[in-house]
Amino acid sequence: QVQLVESGGGLVQAGGSLRLSCAASGRLFSINVMGWYRQAPGKQRELVAAITNGAGTNYADSVKGRFTISRDNAKNILYLQMNSLKPEDTAVYYCNAQAYRGSLMYLEVWGQGTLVTVSS
Repeated sequence: QVQLVESGGGLVQAGGSLRLSCAASGRLFSINVMGWYRQAPGKQRELVAAITNGAGTNYADSVKGRFTISRDNAKNILYLQMNSLKPEDTAVYYCNAQAYRGSLMYLEVWGQGTLVTVSS
């Protein structure tokens, strides 16, 4: 099994920065993709950024140029550096891990979420 624990959320003013961390443990050899999702009140959960084992990255258009996803493979930690934060970035941010066989996802794990609040 895989466990994910997020940290780093909090309250920040617009224009500020935060760094989220996701500590991963367990059977990590099975994981192919890790990412960050967010869910704002009254909205659906959406992908923010993802990174593959080959270090390929993908970002939502709304965060391109402001957010950076990275991973420390030695420490099994996933990061999300968030700069130039906007009030519309306010949401609960979730760490996610996925395992695939070919194109079929057979395992998906979520963290408990960490709240990011951006004040105007």
